[in-house]
Amino acid sequence: MNTAKNLRTGEPVWLSHPVPRLGTGALKRDRKTDIVIIGAGVTGAMAAEALTAEGFSVIMLDRRPPLKGSTAATTALLQYEIDNPLTELIQQIGHDKACRAWRRSKLALDSLAARVELLGIPCAMKRTASLYLSGNVLDPGALKREGEMRRTIGLPNHYVTRKGLRDHFGINRDAAILTAQNLTVQPLRMAAGFHRAAMQRGAEILCPVEVETVETHRDGVTLRTKGGPVIEARYLIYATGYETPAAIRQSRHSIHSTYAIATKPQPDKLWPERVMIWEASDPYLYMRTTSDGRVICGGEDEAFSDEDHRDSLLPEKTKRLEEKLKTLFPQLDSRADFAWCGSFGTSVTGLPTIGAVPGMNNVFAILAYGGNGITFSRLAAEILSAELSGREDPDAELFRF
Repeated sequence: MNTAKNLRTGEPVWLSHPVPRLGTGALKRDRKTDIVIIGAGVTGAMAAEALTAEGFSVIMLDRRPPLKGSTAATTALLQYEIDNPLTELIQQIGHDKACRAWRRSKLALDSLAARVELLGIPCAMKRTASLYLSGNVLDPGALKREGEMRRTIGLPNHYVTRKGLRDHFGINRDAAILTAQNLTVQPLRMAAGFHRAAMQRGAEILCPVEVETVETHRDGVTLRTKGGPVIEARYLIYATGYETPAAIRQSRHSIHSTYAIATKPQPDKLWPERVMIWEASDPYLYMRTTSDGRVICGGEDEAFSDEDHRDSLLPEKTKRLEEKLKTLFPQLDSRADFAWCGSFGTSVTGLPTIGAVPGMNNVFAILAYGGNGITFSRLAAEILSAELSGREDPDAELFRF
């Protein structure tokens, strides 16, 4: 099955607060359930909440305690803006599919915000605008065309000139697109809220559990675990991020390492409106603020080789992020109060892969890869809850294997 990996290292800022406690159990005997979800992070939590709302019984399995994997390493800039610009995605997959994918990403983010509100999850959720700065992927002219293309499909934005950036935001860059209605959250609290909602409907989290083999058949799946107990289920869903078995990942997917810092609180020095900021560059810099006035800044991504190499670069990458943050906002104290790194999946198109795994009856996977992982996790929860309930999601074909 999937090999255990060290998903992150360093000290994520979210772990400076107590991690939400969730009731977990041990797998001591054979079990039967409608759905098994492997992975108890934010992706698995959203899927479990959506599926229990449809009336399914759900057991979540993880080799770690819940929320102790990649979820703690996210910077939680929740955007609908896909890594690949709309103008680029049109060239990759065609005008109709690209426009539908971008619109559906916006709907997924709005759906996520609405679900958090309906469930009453206390996760410091805030609607936040974002600035997309020109860079080596989109220069000012290309960025302007990108904004125009988005507006033609109903995604409003405003083109900001060099003067506008300097006068309003204090940023010395050539141009940007200003977009409203993105989100920031405290990711561990949000994920815990989805878990709790699912558990109130009978879902269970069993850990630590190692699945050794998966046998598929016409009527369901059989999971044999390292400890001996067997679980019979109608469906299996992998929500394991880049620990997903290589046989399920495809050639268009790859693994990258990313780095992040969080400064000390300095609310009096932050830029106007505390907008999220990211670059039309490769690799790109991205940043947000927290409710207590810290700046979280991430980037310096590179292709993943192994955990030891990734982790050895943390001091060097931390220094570069501090320097880049200081260059953009000289008034800030850019020194890292927290620094961490992690690994994440990417795809050629910047889109997730969601749905039935080819050649494996009743097995599904959520590869919410790219910079929009949490938004794509909500999208996956919608698509899979519809499919397993016998309904057809109109956009499911855009994200299939």
